[in-house]
Amino acid sequence: MQLTTNEDIEAPIEHVFAAITDFDGFARQAMRRGAEVARMDTLTELGEGMIWQTGFDFRGKRREMRIELTEFEQPNRVCAHSTMPGMTGSLVLDLVALSRQRTRLSIDLQLAPQSLSSRLLVQSLKLARGNLSKRLSKRLTAFSRQTEENYQRMA
Repeated sequence: MQLTTNEDIEAPIEHVFAAITDFDGFARQAMRRGAEVARMDTLTELGEGMIWQTGFDFRGKRREMRIELTEFEQPNRVCAHSTMPGMTGSLVLDLVALSRQRTRLSIDLQLAPQSLSSRLLVQSLKLARGNLSKRLSKRLTAFSRQTEENYQRMA
């Protein structure tokens, strides 16, 4: 299953890249929503090889997921690979500078089931693809507006 979306943001590519790589901020947001997030690597700088172990409830069941950054190309691309029992996933965030003050953020999320129960879960997600796409676009729009506001406050 694949979900893709993109959004144009009124901020320079460096500012948008800093926003999408605020991993501590994203971890705090996830914890506020009830997830458990633990950093597993010992890296001192942002980059390839960062690893998180997460736990969260989804559809009435506890899920455990390991997320690893597999590509970190500043300021253009961030890729992460996730594994959980029965499923793998990949997330690709691409940034393109449309001008000095405008950046396009593209998101590509892919899920690959590895077991029968995961296939059933992904099949139910496919049935709700329209709703999931709308929710993803809405979240990306909110993130974009927040990033623009933060940039305007700094400028």
